[in-house]
Amino acid sequence: MSTHTARLIAPHGATAAHGHPTAVHDGRPIPPPPLPPFANGQPTPVPAVQAGPTANGQPAAAADGRPGGGVGAQHFRNVLGRFATGVVAITAIDQDGEPCGLAANSFTSVSLDPPLVAFCVAHTSSSWPRLRSAARLCVNVLAEHHEEVSRQLAAKGGDKFAGLGWTLSPGGGPILDGALAWIDCSVEAEHLAGDHIIVVARVHGLDTHADHGPLVFFRGGYGRFQA
Repeated sequence: MSTHTARLIAPHGATAAHGHPTAVHDGRPIPPPPLPPFANGQPTPVPAVQAGPTANGQPAAAADGRPGGGVGAQHFRNVLGRFATGVVAITAIDQDGEPCGLAANSFTSVSLDPPLVAFCVAHTSSSWPRLRSAARLCVNVLAEHHEEVSRQLAAKGGDKFAGLGWTLSPGGGPILDGALAWIDCSVEAEHLAGDHIIVVARVHGLDTHADHGPLVFFRGGYGRFQA
């Protein structure tokens, strides 16, 4: 791990100070991570759970202030939004030969042997059916200057690749100009998880691409790191 100090720099106009979403998908607000905000954008209902005891043995207060109550969705988003993530674009060439994609911050490595990664998409995503029908997917790690690219891929309808520069990866998926890295993969398994699907994908090839700082999502807004 690097010993350099990193600082999140919020972009102009972000509302990160209060944790409110600034990104949208399909014209609706995007909740902050680790809920997958870019795949859906609709508020994600959260099942009620019992609060555990505090250090002094007393029940912890729930989001609405009542001891032992349920977890409120907004409070859940605000608290989990303090976990900063990167942002990726998942792209493919669909069955009609057209590029398609979506943006997600719910991306992680899973396994070295075999090489697996995972990301989450909403049941209501209109882009995922086009992506999953492709033989190969390409995960693009977005750079700090890709905020508008992320917003474009998160928007509903229209040509999401309008004005975007890209080339084909060895696996046949779009690599966006300026992406920090690309990962060619195929769907290994899908697991239902509430109102989202956890997609596990097998990696077939990957490499670094451009050299920039990362695009970061934190407390509902985009930012960048300054080391």
